[in-house]
Amino acid sequence: MLQSPGETSPVESPTVPPSEEPRGCLFALSQPPLMLFLGVIGALLLLTAVHDLYRW
Repeated sequence: MLQSPGETSPVESPTVPPSEEPRGCLFALSQPPLMLFLGVIGALLLLTAVHDLYRW
């Protein structure tokens, strides 16, 4: 059931603040702009590596 911001569930104690988990590296990598940027950089690195391997 959804709760409004002021409500607390009967299981939770109102005096104990909920523990917030720190957001780590996996949260940062799940952002679409960052993944697009890393994909472009990876593609450029792959392209240059293949060019260096097979140039005449």
